[in-house]
Amino acid sequence: MIPRYSRPEMVAIWSPETKFSIWFEIEAHATEALASLGVVPQSAADALWAWWATKPAIDVAAIDAIEAVTKHDVIAFLTWVAEQVGEEARFMHQGMTSSDVLDTCLAVQLTRATDILLADMDALLDAIRRRAMEHRHTPTIGRSHGIHAEPVTFGFKLAQAYAEFDRCRDRLRAARAEIATCAISGAVGTFANIDPRVEAHVAARMGLTPEPISTQVIPRDRHAMYFAALGVIASSVERLATEIRHLQRTEVLEAEEYFSPGQKGSSAMPHKRNPVLTENLTGLARLVRSAVTPALENVALWHERDISHSSVERGIGPDATITLDFALARLTGVIDKLLIYPERMLKNMNRMGGLIHSQRVLLALTQAGVSREDSYSIVQRNAMKVWESDGTLQLRDLLGADPDVTTKLSPAELDALFTLDHHFARLDVIFERVFGKA
Repeated sequence: MIPRYSRPEMVAIWSPETKFSIWFEIEAHATEALASLGVVPQSAADALWAWWATKPAIDVAAIDAIEAVTKHDVIAFLTWVAEQVGEEARFMHQGMTSSDVLDTCLAVQLTRATDILLADMDALLDAIRRRAMEHRHTPTIGRSHGIHAEPVTFGFKLAQAYAEFDRCRDRLRAARAEIATCAISGAVGTFANIDPRVEAHVAARMGLTPEPISTQVIPRDRHAMYFAALGVIASSVERLATEIRHLQRTEVLEAEEYFSPGQKGSSAMPHKRNPVLTENLTGLARLVRSAVTPALENVALWHERDISHSSVERGIGPDATITLDFALARLTGVIDKLLIYPERMLKNMNRMGGLIHSQRVLLALTQAGVSREDSYSIVQRNAMKVWESDGTLQLRDLLGADPDVTTKLSPAELDALFTLDHHFARLDVIFERVFGKA
């Protein structure tokens, strides 16, 4: 992933130095377990940990140079470690296969990455909650098909986003549990040359759980589920970003991204204030989702193992987690500083002559004894006049002059149907469902 859309803590998880450090820990813990079982001498495990205690610099270039000859990354790493540790290093990797190291390392990296993403999610939820409470009672228009529907509040809109990302957090926790498994089971996964207790020891030391049954690899349905969860989160990021982009359109302008002093919106037009961050988030969401299909296709490997998944995961592992980390942090910043314009919301809501109250009139007429079909026809014929006047006519006035209405509803009853309070009467119930009791 390019630095522009990366944050250092997440990038560090996927660095060669981190990868090789995890590889060493897996090998050393396995050797430690083998020593406790009497398979290798204790001095072998001691030698490995004694060297590691010196905090050696991992020479990535040297390992790469060995791999250029061996054409095998794990062998290259083991060869380099042996050159550093000496004769005792020959006991490393006893009964293991390369995938034991690679898959267990990937599990460690993905769980560490997920912990960062969970922290990102908590920060985003905090920001959304704060702004939702701030605008809990700020009236705005709800839209369906992009057209005015009925009133909501801006806090209600944000409460929807909070509930969605709260579900995303649950999915992410489940994805972490799904991916946090360890396989130290040897060639084709039968433990023929290594004791299952070694796997249990490594798993405990690396913060994982033993894979119940592996082949030569950890089953890739786990990884498919993990990346699918990231894809869903990315789609939720895009949904909220798209909402903000629509609200920032000049014709709407009910909310907009913070525009900092000195910021420029266009190289040609000095007046522009563009929704660049949320547009960027839409693109980043596409990148994260691009990992989902390859992860699904990785499930169907040949027999006990092939490496068709390997090149895919070397790309999507870092790319998807680094990108989503950046996107969640960016969205948190957008929400935290979002400029919100209640007066413009009210102006937009009122610009179509009270059409937003049409359902209340429809229901009132049915309650007054008019059939639903006739009630609909009465309200619609008046509403269409308001629509075609672009809001210069008022629905309340037209209905008050319509005998089919006035014979059923008094002026006071009609007036009561054109208030906002009715639409927000159960807002507290919704907020309690989403946020819990205050």
